[in-house]
Amino acid sequence: MDSAEYERKIAARFATFDQDGNGYISREDFSTAAAALLAEFGVTARSERGQALYIGAEAFWQGMAGIADRDGDQRITRDEFVGGAVKRLRDNPARFAEIARPFLHAALALADGDGTVRGADVERALRALGVQREIASLAAQSLGPVTEDQVLAAFAAYFTVPE
Repeated sequence: MDSAEYERKIAARFATFDQDGNGYISREDFSTAAAALLAEFGVTARSERGQALYIGAEAFWQGMAGIADRDGDQRITRDEFVGGAVKRLRDNPARFAEIARPFLHAALALADGDGTVRGADVERALRALGVQREIASLAAQSLGPVTEDQVLAAFAAYFTVPE
């Protein structure tokens, strides 16, 4: 995959983060994602798990902003996202996974308390985040129980690995 094709793939991932569709990623998009997951799994924001998810969302936002918000306006444009992801994360997908870890850890705790998540949980979470039903279903069907490390690796690969 050449660099231009890779950048197109990463740009397509932008919409995953732009929860409100306003053309940029902001702190509010991460809060919106957290609220959608809490609603889907019937967890209140004031609960311990709810607070952990919001704290994780804030940490994820701070990590993304630190990598991609070149002009410091607290909004990540599509070009900043592509530039940040391609230039800083392509050679180090583990860095992206570490930025996402607090949020994903808290999201997994919503779905299942025993350290594994099943395909049906993944489908529910993806649908809550706005992924099309067919794509969410396909992703879920291919999974058995998964661990947090497997989810982190898959998440990082989705956003950073060209294949």
